Amino acid sequence: MHSKNNIIRVKKAKRFGGEVSVPGDKSISHRAVMLASISNGRCRIDGFLPSEDCLSTLGAMRALGVQIDVLGENDFGSDELMIHGRGLNLTEPKSDIDCGNSGTTMRLLSGILAGQQFSSRLIGDESLSTRPMERIVSPLGAMGCKISTEGENGCAPLSINGGGLKGINYEMPVASAQVKSALLLAGLYAEGRTSVVEPLRTRDHTEKMLDFFQVRTDRNDNEIGIESGQMLESRDFVVPGDISSAAFWLVAASSFPNSQLMVKNVGLNPTRNGILKILVRMGAYVSESVETNSGGEETGNVTVQGGKLKGIEISGDIVPNIIDEIPIIAVAAALANGKTIIKDAAELRVKESDRISAVAENLSKMGADLQETSDGMVINGGNQLQGTELKSFGDHRIAMAFAVAGLFASGQTIITDAECVSISYPNFEEHLIRMTSATSKASEYPIPVITSFPESNSSN
Repeated sequence: MHSKNNIIRVKKAKRFGGEVSVPGDKSISHRAVMLASISNGRCRIDGFLPSEDCLSTLGAMRALGVQIDVLGENDFGSDELMIHGRGLNLTEPKSDIDCGNSGTTMRLLSGILAGQQFSSRLIGDESLSTRPMERIVSPLGAMGCKISTEGENGCAPLSINGGGLKGINYEMPVASAQVKSALLLAGLYAEGRTSVVEPLRTRDHTEKMLDFFQVRTDRNDNEIGIESGQMLESRDFVVPGDISSAAFWLVAASSFPNSQLMVKNVGLNPTRNGILKILVRMGAYVSESVETNSGGEETGNVTVQGGKLKGIEISGDIVPNIIDEIPIIAVAAALANGKTIIKDAAELRVKESDRISAVAENLSKMGADLQETSDGMVINGGNQLQGTELKSFGDHRIAMAFAVAGLFASGQTIITDAECVSISYPNFEEHLIRMTSATSKASEYPIPVITSFPESNSSN
């Protein structure tokens, strides 16, 4: 595989496996920077993901008066930071805050800005300016924030005139960790209690991190509450590897005969590990070792052994858990025997791209048999994939998913506009080359079938 002029070229692989440590978790990196910034002192963050999206959050907090020092760098940027927390009250920005392509930056930061005693304006790139923001505008407005969208159809830019918040009980119409997080952060500034009711449980990084910074939250079934008037205590934080990035390698290894792969020091939060459950249900051999790191997040090593996957139905409660991984899961389904049905995933249509449409278009071009539906797709797996030229749609997860698909396709697969990979995985290509090379060493660890995720017909 090689890239040139933002094009990724992949040929059918002869082997796959080895050991890999994926970059820091994107969702956790965003939250660590934001919460450290509003804590009461200095916080060291190790393992920060220096991707474009997370750097947007870094730039935003600096624009709000937070001093952030770089303590160390890897080949792709600053991964060790010292953040000098300002407490809850930040400084009015001198200009618009540019969130780049990052929906996480814009939505979570809106919760913090809603509580500030000044006005601010959030802007983003062309892609971000097409993604729905009304889902945070409405509840933050109900809390008393003067917030409005300037774009068409409730999209960015966002104008925020903060202060004077009151706690509310909000039932989310759509399961969204970003909306939940924005409201919990706003709840730090609101009078009284703020609670959020989820229709389906979503990733809980914000709640875990608030607890880690000594802020009390409470959970009752799908309701999460927070009382105002609490100060975040500064603490050092270690960001684990991103399981959403690991998912590309886990699918590749699961689908590749006789492969063996270990992903080291990856986040295994139960609200994020649905990809492991899905792969086990599809017939993969997976093993995990779970520990808890200093930030309260479950981490560990995951080992997977290749075989022949089978089609399953994916729907219901597990979908919010795997929403970022569905593009690569769809590739796994195309390589599997039998039919895979993906439902309840309409949220994919309002990501960096319309991921349902993008996946369907690219898989069809490669010769897969599938039908697109309003909230997912039906994939009849087992067709030999054919290498061809594919679009990334400016979406990092689409680009990486189809780079993996190219490992199994005859001929050559070309992915255009692949620079978007840097949004979450700056060294993706380096890792792919290494794991398909003849010198890659497969793990020698035994691989039992994972016992915590028994194979079943359940979609949960």
